[in-house]
Order: sequence, then structure tokens, then C-alpha cells
Amino acid sequence: MAGLGVAALLLLAACDNSPHPHGAERENTLFMAFSERSPRFLDPTSAYTAPESTYVYEITEPPYGYHPLKRPYTLIPRAAQALAQPYFLDAQGRRLPDDAPDDQVAEAVYDIPIRPGLKWSPHPAFAVDAQGRYLYHHLKPGELGERRSPFEFAQLGTREVVAEDFVYALKRHASPRLDAPLAAVFSEHVIGLKDYMALLKRENRQLLAGLPENLADKPFLDLRRWPLAGAVAVNDHLLRIRLKGRYPQWQYWLATTFTSAIPWEVDAFYAQPGMAAQSLTWNQWPVGSGPFMMTEYVQDRRHVMSRNPNYRPDTYPCEGSPGDAQAGLLDDCGKRIPFVDKVVAINVKERVPIKELFKQGYLDLPEMDRADWGVTLGVDRDDSDAVRDFYAERGFRLPMMVDITNWYLGFNWLDPVVGQGDTPEQQQRNRALRQAIAIAIDWEEGYGRIFREKGGDAAHGIIPPGVFGSREGQPGEFNPVTHRLVNGRIERRPLADAQALMVQAGYPGGRDARTGRPLVLNYDFQRVVTPELKAENDWLVRQFAKLGIQLDIRATDFNQFQEKIRQGRHQIFWWGWFADYPDAENFLFLLYGPNAKSLHEGENVANYANPEFDRLFRELQSLEDGPRKAAVMARMNDIVRQDAPWAWGFWSYSGLAFQHWVHNGKPGVVVRDRARYLRVDAQERASRIAEWNRPVWWPLAALALGGLAIGIATRRAWARRETATALGKGA
Repeated sequence: MAGLGVAALLLLAACDNSPHPHGAERENTLFMAFSERSPRFLDPTSAYTAPESTYVYEITEPPYGYHPLKRPYTLIPRAAQALAQPYFLDAQGRRLPDDAPDDQVAEAVYDIPIRPGLKWSPHPAFAVDAQGRYLYHHLKPGELGERRSPFEFAQLGTREVVAEDFVYALKRHASPRLDAPLAAVFSEHVIGLKDYMALLKRENRQLLAGLPENLADKPFLDLRRWPLAGAVAVNDHLLRIRLKGRYPQWQYWLATTFTSAIPWEVDAFYAQPGMAAQSLTWNQWPVGSGPFMMTEYVQDRRHVMSRNPNYRPDTYPCEGSPGDAQAGLLDDCGKRIPFVDKVVAINVKERVPIKELFKQGYLDLPEMDRADWGVTLGVDRDDSDAVRDFYAERGFRLPMMVDITNWYLGFNWLDPVVGQGDTPEQQQRNRALRQAIAIAIDWEEGYGRIFREKGGDAAHGIIPPGVFGSREGQPGEFNPVTHRLVNGRIERRPLADAQALMVQAGYPGGRDARTGRPLVLNYDFQRVVTPELKAENDWLVRQFAKLGIQLDIRATDFNQFQEKIRQGRHQIFWWGWFADYPDAENFLFLLYGPNAKSLHEGENVANYANPEFDRLFRELQSLEDGPRKAAVMARMNDIVRQDAPWAWGFWSYSGLAFQHWVHNGKPGVVVRDRARYLRVDAQERASRIAEWNRPVWWPLAALALGGLAIGIATRRAWARRETATALGKGA
């Protein structure tokens, strides 16, 4: 019995609150959490959301990237050897001067030098035998076995990344088999891509003729068979991309993973029968030439990226922005990156447990993809002297800046009640309803004073502060639909203005003037409503109730929400946008008609369409920064203010949170490959975790002593029973 008490004591002493294997804190690993389900897409052609970018930007390499420290954001080469300056041709193919008028420019040509010596991360798709034949491209039924990871194959291989791989990547945006959110945008600029889409649709129909429509493993659609006029490999290390006319923003798309190289071998490998059923796809096991590769994928539980042994020589920068040197952000100048061997992400479904694990030291940063954790923890710190002292003692780093990120409430333009409307009369009514809602939602109260941990500055339009041509935050600049100027101060319009608009909309007091029925609107929320999110949703319900509108919350997880908006089954929705690049186009295209999410799989989630806005958008795309571009932006902003496809929401603050032992962390919404720059002092981490999570011994000791006492008492009772039995027999 005493031995049982000691064993219990030893067992309990070995337990702690760590979500990681014993001793993991001493390894050269970066630990973080993810709160949603596993990303839906890790295929570079399809992945677009912030949770997806956490992995795709580390695993694959687009031609360009962003300097991790310089602000304003500065492009740098990644897979490219240098940034390319476009040259221009007229309709006869003759070279034009760089300042040629737009009406003379028929083509913009980018000749992009690709780094020699880039290698794909190890993968069975590249494995060959002595004769150079692919080992795993012709697997017969049953040969796949129980393999569920590329690393369960006996042979792995690699090869050099060449310009043709970037051509193949652009072709994939035309594939009818892929979710390609940038297909509509790219097809408007890359010469021949729109025709290539039609070609692939025809070829795909022929290839699938006679096969079941729900076939999971479709025969390989080999895009190498058909050339694309707008993308060619001049040689192995020179990629040429031809665009229709002048399009300065193309340089920014070259810094997204939509233009990362794609090896045809991996496409062919994953197209084989049985692969999809065993989760051997691009969306679980992406392949790239970046600093990391996915080595462990446990759906909705755990993802591990490990150092890519084939990654090119790369070093930490030696220059940055003013103040970076003083902040220690240049201490690792010239050192080889990535610094960590692994990046481990574990699923923790709610924010409170994530916060507690961070405070205990078990997470080096809360979540890589969210730019609000520094804001959240900063609010906690500033609300209490005790918390401030606690954070200071633990050395948490909470860098924060104003960034080009927004959150907004949107209206589905396809919806008969809050959308565009079918007739001129209905269009006027629906617009009045949207404007009334936009006035009633008091973003200054909600995300300026109540939910400060997620807050920011109320938005007055679609163009973010901090980019060329934006007038947000400038003196006297405001949205006249939702705000007014009173005694020199900008304030939200009174509720009476919104109620008058409700009468124009046909819903006086929130009831249909014709039927008398209350107006009920559906709010599609992109998260499961946890207790911490309930307060925000309750607040929004109260905003609609000011107008007598009943708001029905339809909450789902993010993957289900994405499917709902693809099908156009949403009405009112919550959405945020982390800029892909620092130009107004990246926000204005969120309301460009041909980019409608439910119609063209673009990023216009509201499915908004306005011919004048679309015409100005097309003009904007050819404009360099200057007076004409600023004027076009202002006009586009005025159009959408009046149409109100969004209730404009707020420009959120960007703040990150790091442990004291994590170095080189700096906020920056367009810097998506942050993990390769982060350095972890594992020795300090292990020491601080041990210090912060010392076991409380007295309950264990009391338990052990209690067990010992019970054992002794039991032993004595047994002894008395044995003695009494012996005496009874003797009598």
C-alpha cells in the first residue's frame, strides 16, 4: 500500500500542463497554436486565407517577397534572382519608351531571372530509378498500401526548380479542377489565359467522358501539352510573362504564392487512384523550395513544418527601418536562416486557453496568422497594474503598429432583400436599407471602446490609410452617408437619419409596410460562437435592434462558411482582409464585379457589381501613383459609399505577441513568411517554463501521506483480523 502511494506521487510529479511531448521545450522548435480547423487549402493555386498562408508562404517560394523589416513595405527577390523592370511593346511588337502613353502600350513584358540551384523539397514524386524512370508515377491498385504521408515511401527525390515550373503554375489558374480565386484577375492581364481556360474546359470534358461525375481521382490533366501565350520559359532560368497593357500592380502579385512554382511531377503523383482517399494531396502535403516542408499533418489537431534540407543559402537582413537596430532586430545580421528546425502548430479551439498557454510559456507566440494578439494582450496589460507588472516580469514582447487590414460587415448583392435589387424601385429601397444599417452600427463604440482588444479606427470607405491616394483619417475627410461634421468634429449620423431611411426602404420601425411582418435578416458568421465571441455577436444584434430589425445569427466554422459564400447562400456576413500588397487596388478589387466570389470564385464576397466602378477599376490598373490615380480612387470610393455594399467596419491595429526568448518579431501584414526569420533561445525557454510552472507539491505530498495512512490502517486491520481468527480456532 505504501508503494502504491509512492508510485502515485511519482506519477503525478511527472505530469504538467504542457501540450507538447516531454522535453520538447529544449528543442530548436517554434511552438504556436491554431484555433480553427485545419486549413482547407494548402495548394498554392487555391490557398488565400490567413490561416492557409501561415504554411504556404513558408513551404513555397514566389518570385518576390517583402523585406521583413523595412516600412513602407519593400519588395525583395525570393525565387527570382532580381526584381524585373517591365518593358513595353506596341501592337506591332515594337519596343516603346517606358513613359509611352497607355493607349500605345499593347503589352508589358516581365523577364524574371530565376535563381539557379533552387531545389524542391524531398518528395516521392521526384524519385527515379537508375534509368531515370519515375518510381511512383504508375502505381497499380493496392500498391499504395496504407501510406498516408509522402515520407512513408521508401525513396524520395528532388530536382532543380526551373522557369517552366512557374509557367506551369500560371497555367493551373485556368484548370477547371481547382479552386482558383485569382483566376478572374489573372485572366484579365496574362495574355491568352482566358482562352486557356476555355481550352482546358474542353480537354477536361473529353478526358472525363464516360467516367462518374463524383470520381475522386481523375485522370491526370497534363498542362504541359498546351502552351500559354502569356508565360514562357526562355530558358531554365529566365521566365517571361506577357501582360495586356500596362499593369504596375503585377509586381505585387509576383510576391504571392499564386505565382509560386509548381512541379508537374507532384500534380501527376497526386492524381493517381487512391491518393485523395488517403489524404495524399496538395492540400495536406504541399511541395516547394521554401525554408520549410510539411512533415506531420494530423487533421484539426497538429501540423509540423520541418527545415527543408534542400533550401537555398539565405541570410538574415542587415538593414531595416529606423529604430530596428535599437530594438535588436538587426542583431542576427548575415546569419543563415531559417533559425529554427521545426514549426509546430497545435489546435486550441478558444482564445482563453491559447492566452493561458502563452502566459505559461508553452506557446512561443499565440497564432502566426492573427495580427490582433498583441493588441489583445496589450489591452489586458494596460487595464491593470498587476497584469502590467506580471507581463513585464515575464518579458512578453508586444510590438504593435497601424497596418493595412480591415474588418467589415458585408451585404450579398445577389440577395433580394439586402442586395442590388431587380428593379429600379427595389434598388432604391435596398440601398436605403443598407445605408440605414451602415449608420446604425456604431463601430466607434463597439471596436473603439468596448472590444478594444480587437479594435481599430472606424472606416469611412474602402481605401486603407497608409497607401497612396488614401484620404482616411485626413482632416475633414469622412463618409457623408454615415457621418456628418458638427462644430468641426466628425460624428456618426443620428439614429433618426437611419430610421428615416428605413421608411424609404419600406420597413418603418423594422416592419414590412405592406405585410406588417417584422424584418428578419440572416447574419452569416465565419466562426463557431464561443463564449468569448458571443459578446460581439450580442452587440451586433443590438445594433440592428435599434432599427427594429431582428438579426438571426447563422454561425459555422470557417470551412463551412467558405462553402456557403461560394454557393451565394449568404445574406449579411462578417469578413476581414489582410492586404496582399500595399496598393489601393488590393482593396478596390474586393468590390470589382468580375471578381465576384459566388459567380467567378474571386474575392468580391459581396458579389457587388457597378458598371461605373468596374470601368474606373480597369482604368486604375494601368495608372502609376499620381494625380490621376488619386482622382480615380476618390471617385470609386464615393460610388461605394453611396451604394453601401459594406457597412464599413474598422481599420484594425496590427500587433503581435512573442515570448522574451523569441527574437526578430515585427508586425507586418503582407510579410507572410515570418517563421524563417524568427530565432528561439530554447535554453531560456526551458529555464523559464520550469520556473513559471513549478509543481505545487503539498497536495501531492498530502495525497501520498493519505495513501500511506490508509495503507497502514488497512495493514493493522488485516493483522487484527488474522490474530482474532487464530485465537478463535485455538478455543
